Amino acid sequence: MAFVLKVYHASLNEAQADAGVLGVQGASPFERLDWLALLAEMCLAPAAPRISVATDGARVAALPWMEAHGGAEALANWYNFIVSPLGDSALLSEITRTLPAGRASFAPMSEKDAKALAAALRCSGWIVISEPCDMNHILPVKNRSFAEYWAARPGALRETVRRKGRKGEVALRIVTEFSAADWDAYETVYKLSWKPGEGSPDFLRRWAEMDGAAGRLRLGIAEIGGQPVAAQFWTVEGGTAFIHKLAHDERFRKQSPGTLLSAAMFEHVIDRDGVSLVDFGTGNDPYKRDWMEEVRTRWRVRAWRKGAVRHWPQMFRAMVRAMVRAMGKHKLQPLVSPNRDG
Repeated sequence: MAFVLKVYHASLNEAQADAGVLGVQGASPFERLDWLALLAEMCLAPAAPRISVATDGARVAALPWMEAHGGAEALANWYNFIVSPLGDSALLSEITRTLPAGRASFAPMSEKDAKALAAALRCSGWIVISEPCDMNHILPVKNRSFAEYWAARPGALRETVRRKGRKGEVALRIVTEFSAADWDAYETVYKLSWKPGEGSPDFLRRWAEMDGAAGRLRLGIAEIGGQPVAAQFWTVEGGTAFIHKLAHDERFRKQSPGTLLSAAMFEHVIDRDGVSLVDFGTGNDPYKRDWMEEVRTRWRVRAWRKGAVRHWPQMFRAMVRAMVRAMGKHKLQPLVSPNRDG
């Protein structure tokens, strides 16, 4: 039986009614249509969310995006660890050929997905720049127990947990079901922390409710004398623990409640949930190196249609910056091979 290729651009609500699109969702919150729909509803207005779909009956590819700043941009904001095309990458060029925009920008992406999207854009006639944009710290568990993982942490970190935990001042609990009281405790700690104001607290609450109902929520609370002093919002999905939000009350810094809570959270997801990966999101914060063991580069793909004249100035500026970066990187290469003797 021969299948006819079909390409269409739908709303997220339409896509959620399409079994083929639902079937190519990924194994992270950022690749689920319900999460993307919630993000679009509560965080991305007035941008218009879309999902472009190509199907030939047997295969399906989908690309979530939004109309913003005069072009097609990733359906994302600071809550996304990653953005991804979904499904069969062999059909991506059919989508990029029909994107109703003169420019496009997608980030942060894995190297594999960035290469696939960049290749599809070039194949359909776009001018493309693909470049690193961020770092992602991860912990591949490698079938270790928490005790085995913990034995490999820096000595200063382990000593802090040993000393402060022995004092018994900090009470720790980890909940997997949403409750308004627990979430209120999280929000109270966040407001007292060093963190900037939360971009969309209502979105986070709805997300926690949604993932609590699905069994994916891991909310950690540390208390001193019954008062919440540290809180962490994690989720577990597809064998990965995602660390979304950390906060602690600066007034209790000496008791290290955030560090104690982190150790308890890692123990929970490794020994109880049996995850194979812990993902600390984007950002190259130095403290992440104490807990994680590998770093992945995240990529940005930018593209312009050759005929979109009004975008040419932006395109040329971006190309010049990319060439300057490439030349600077080239200059840093050793003149002598590191394997050469002498």
